[in-house]
Amino acid sequence: MWLPFAFLIIGVILGLLTDLRVPDAYTDYLTIAVLAAFDTLLGGIRAQLEKKFEDIVFLTGFFTNVSLAALLAFLGVQLGIDLYLAAVFAFGVRLFQNIAIIRRHLINQTINSRKLKKNPEK
Repeated sequence: MWLPFAFLIIGVILGLLTDLRVPDAYTDYLTIAVLAAFDTLLGGIRAQLEKKFEDIVFLTGFFTNVSLAALLAFLGVQLGIDLYLAAVFAFGVRLFQNIAIIRRHLINQTINSRKLKKNPEK
């Protein structure tokens, strides 16, 4: 479970330490890439909670999602279509699904631990 949090911490530190400015022409690409990265991060946390986490799946998913989202936004700009909205919708839905599953899992863990404390012989 440490890998998703490690990438989050590294990204936040790099963002705070650098004075990097993104040109306005690339803001759509960056927005989509960040959304895809958050989707992958939450997917990694979900997989860890479900005890299905694999480093290689997380890493390849991260770079594939970010690259595909940026490519989709670029293609949309070249065609003159707001194609990036499809990526926003898809990643947005997945973000909320992952958050809901993580929340349910954490609630179930809390309920189960309380039951065990209440009835230790079971």
